[in-house]
Amino acid sequence: MARSGPEQANEDAWQPSRLSRLIESDGFAAAVMILPATLLLGTFFLWPFFYGVWLSMTNWDGFSQPAFIGLRNFTRLWSDRIFLGALENNVIFVFWVVILKNVLGLAVGLLLQRAGVGRAFFRASIFLPVTMSFVAVGLLWSWIYNPIFGLLNAVLDFTGMSGLKLSWLGDANVALYSVIAVDVWKWLGFHSVIYLAGLQALPTEVYDSARIDGASAWHRFRYITVPLMMPVIFINTILAFSGAFVRNFDIVYVLTKGGPNHATEVVLTDMMNRAFSDGAIGYAAAMGYVLFLIVVVLSVGLLMLMRRWRLEV
Repeated sequence: MARSGPEQANEDAWQPSRLSRLIESDGFAAAVMILPATLLLGTFFLWPFFYGVWLSMTNWDGFSQPAFIGLRNFTRLWSDRIFLGALENNVIFVFWVVILKNVLGLAVGLLLQRAGVGRAFFRASIFLPVTMSFVAVGLLWSWIYNPIFGLLNAVLDFTGMSGLKLSWLGDANVALYSVIAVDVWKWLGFHSVIYLAGLQALPTEVYDSARIDGASAWHRFRYITVPLMMPVIFINTILAFSGAFVRNFDIVYVLTKGGPNHATEVVLTDMMNRAFSDGAIGYAAAMGYVLFLIVVVLSVGLLMLMRRWRLEV
């Protein structure tokens, strides 16, 4: 028997509306939970990124109204001698930093694994530079490299190798490599600890079997340690690669400010000088996006190469 009109209206009033069902759904709860992260991502990453792309196509000094000039900033870069020199220094910086951090990091990791007496002391000592600020590291090594009263030249004098004395940060031929040495010294402990953790996770049964079969220490390292440590080597390589490309401003600026005569200039220090000294913020933004594209392309290529190398090993 059909309900009367008032009874049907009361029953419809008790049924949940579409809006209330949406609010009570799991999808709405998930959307509410990720909304703060989405807002933060959009506000502090996506919006600045796309605004910077537009800014890189303008002529702007930071005060006047930006004037749109298209791709003129990007085409100008490839005839800019200072930028091309800074990019070349960046490549040299990355090449040596990646090699030295991995080779020395693995070597130090092996030594720390074998350390007996004073193991905790040596581990803390090797990691100590990582905790130091770039300003402190820069000042320390500025004194060490000082050509008049610096520790390095004093040691060379004391050991009878005075002919090797140099102005380590004033000679354009060696200044960049002096900065590279400081960067490797600061981060060596970080990469060594990662290698040490990987070495301690290796199965000892494989090494015991190799010793029983008569494998030498070199063969155990070449055919057991290196293949098993490939994932750790990949991680350290990516960390060293990205750090050398986009986190080298501090150490270069504190030690040399890009000098002498742009011999240690990297893209980040050149960007800072163009933006805040020359007032060419749009041009500096174009530099940043060119560096970004180079890092993305090289990172993808490096990942593909490492994946192929790992499969071959």
